[in-house]
Amino acid sequence: MMRPFIATLLLLAMSAHAMAADKPVHSSTGGIFQILIVLLLVLGLMVGAAWLLKKFNASGISSPGGIKIVGGVAVGNRERIMVVEVADQWIVVGVTSTHINALSTMPRQETLPSDGLPINNRFADRLKQLIEKRNAK
Repeated sequence: MMRPFIATLLLLAMSAHAMAADKPVHSSTGGIFQILIVLLLVLGLMVGAAWLLKKFNASGISSPGGIKIVGGVAVGNRERIMVVEVADQWIVVGVTSTHINALSTMPRQETLPSDGLPINNRFADRLKQLIEKRNAK
């Protein structure tokens, strides 16, 4: 999955280098400046692609088998409790370094069962309260 991305970055870097080679460079400072610009461009493309990959993978796109991870929480160094959606059913599983055990099943919910708010909204609300409290002092 990363090979086409890396190949594209290499082609961009080579084309930028070829464009820079066509123009005569009169000083070493100009050559270094061109190299830094190309390097920053390639690094920016890498960061942008990583952000896009993270955004699309975290959005809950289901796998070809129809399995989607709804959420999870770490309960130890290598232990997690996760909610997995399979065919309109949520399965609560315990995941360790050696085992995966089904703990419970429930019908598919519209929201997470904790308090009805998605985790991101709860975090945003809590962060807003802490900032307001700090600024009030």
